[in-house]
Amino acid sequence: MKTNKTDIRALVEILLVSTKLGFTSFGGPVAHLGYFHNEYIRRRKWMDEKSYADLVALCQFLPGPASSQVGIGIGVMRAGVLGGIVSFIGFTLPSVIVLILFALMLQGIDATNAGWIHGLKIVAVAVVAHAIMGMAQKLTPDLKRKAIALFALIGTLVWQTAFTQVSIIIVSAILGFILYNQHTEKEKTNIYFPISRSFAVLCLSLFFGLLIILPILRDMTSIGWIAMFDSFYRSGSLVFGGGHVVLPLLEREFVPTGWLSEEAFLAGYGATQAVPGPLFTFAAYLGAVMNGWQGGLLASVAIFLPAFLLILGTLPFWNSLRQNPKIQGALMGVNAAVIGILISSFYNPIWTSSILAPIDFAFAAILFSMLVYWKLPPWIVVLTGAIGGSLITII
Repeated sequence: MKTNKTDIRALVEILLVSTKLGFTSFGGPVAHLGYFHNEYIRRRKWMDEKSYADLVALCQFLPGPASSQVGIGIGVMRAGVLGGIVSFIGFTLPSVIVLILFALMLQGIDATNAGWIHGLKIVAVAVVAHAIMGMAQKLTPDLKRKAIALFALIGTLVWQTAFTQVSIIIVSAILGFILYNQHTEKEKTNIYFPISRSFAVLCLSLFFGLLIILPILRDMTSIGWIAMFDSFYRSGSLVFGGGHVVLPLLEREFVPTGWLSEEAFLAGYGATQAVPGPLFTFAAYLGAVMNGWQGGLLASVAIFLPAFLLILGTLPFWNSLRQNPKIQGALMGVNAAVIGILISSFYNPIWTSSILAPIDFAFAAILFSMLVYWKLPPWIVVLTGAIGGSLITII
C-alpha cells in the first residue's frame, strides 16, 4: 500500500499535535477531554461538537482509558489506523518515558506536594470548566436534556462505584429514547472512518481471545513475562471509570503477590499524578520497577492494548448507529448525561483536590480568563499555572 505525501503530512501533523498534548495535558482524564476539545474541536475543527460528544460517550461506555480512546478515534478519523497509532504514541509516550526513568533513577522522591504540581491542578480547573461550558451549550439546550444532565451529575456524585458511569449512560440512553423517539436530527453529520467492518470484527475477536487465552498460557507456563502481560492486559480490559479506578486494581494485582513493595507502589502513584498524559501510564512505572525499561514498555503495551482493540473494533459501526433514527434520541440522552458526568468529575476530584484556598480560586479565574477571553495558547496557560503554583506555595 502506497503512502502519498498528503498521508505523510497528516501523520506528521497528528504526531506533532498529540505530542504537544502529551507534554501539556495535566489533570487526569476529564481534563484531557478538555484539552482535546480545545485543540481538536475549537482550534483545528477536525470534528464537529456533536460528533465529538458522541465519540466521548462511546469511549465512556467502553472499558479502558476514555481520553486515550478519544485521542485514538480522532487520529483514525484523520489518517486511518496509522493515524490512531501515531495519535496514541504522541499522547502517551512522554509520560511513559518519564515514569520509566523515574522508576530506574528517582524512586523514593516525593514530588506530590510540590507547588508547581498544585499549579497544574489549578490549570485543569480552568481547562475543564471551559470545555464543559462549550459542550453544555450544544448538548443540553432544552429542559429535558438539562434534567438528564442533572440526573447524571447527582448519580455520579452520590453513587460512586466502578460501574456507575456505564449504568447512568444506559439509563440516560433509555430516557433519551423515550423522550426523543420522534426526533429527527436537523444537522446530520457523517464521519468516514477508514476501517473495514471485517477488520473491526478481527480487533474485537482479538480482544476477547487474549482475555481468554492469556490466563490459560499463564497457568500452563512459568514464564514471568506472560504472567506480567496477562496482569496488565486484564487490568486494562476490565476497568470502567478511567485511570483512577485502575490504580487500586494494579495494587491488588502486584503488591500482595510480592512483585513490588507497597513503598515502591506509592512512590510511583505520586509520580503518575505529577506527569501529563493518561494515568494508565502508571503501568510503565510498575513494569520498569519489576523488569527494567523492557518491562516498562511491555506493561504499557499490555495495559493499553485492550483500549486500542475496543475502539478500533467499534468505530466502523459508529456512524450507522448514530444516524439510525431510533438511536438518535438515545444518543441525545447519552450526550446530556456526559455533561453531567463531566460536571461531577469537575467537582470531584478536580475541584476538591485543586481549589484549597481563596488564592487558588483567584488564580483559577486568571487562568480561565487567559484561556477563554484572551485566547492564549494552552501551553502558555500550563506554564503560567506551574510558575504561579510555585509562587503560591511561597506566599
